[in-house]
Amino acid sequence: MEKIITKINTLWAAAVTLFAATFGEYWFLFFAFFVLNVVDYITGIAKARFSHTENSNKGVKGIVKKVGYWVVIALAFFIAISFESMGNNIGVNLAFVEMLGWFTLATFLINEIRSILENLVLVGVDVPQFLIKGLEVAADAVKSKTDKE
Repeated sequence: MEKIITKINTLWAAAVTLFAATFGEYWFLFFAFFVLNVVDYITGIAKARFSHTENSNKGVKGIVKKVGYWVVIALAFFIAISFESMGNNIGVNLAFVEMLGWFTLATFLINEIRSILENLVLVGVDVPQFLIKGLEVAADAVKSKTDKE
């Protein structure tokens, strides 16, 4: 049993180290997004089974959509890093462009949470209304801030 716990701890430490090295100081936000992707997919399957609308094509589309989210996030951060680097080369402070990546990640985090809650509601889970309204307010705040920028 002790060997199994040691292996689990080693794997967890390796995963955290990999995430921290890849995603930096705020790795936990990206990890949380990944976990939300998985939970949303699972609750989506539960919703489809509950409503008898299971379809393997929809499942594949869901996975492709989740991968697409990661591509968009990567592009947003790549654009931000590229423009900031170019600005440094020409002597213009473009550090504010970094917000592109963070706004993109925040938007997708909110959308994933909302999707999970919607799936749970359709399955019959009694979700507190303040959670749904609170996420709507958060989504509107991010959208209005993005529109202003």
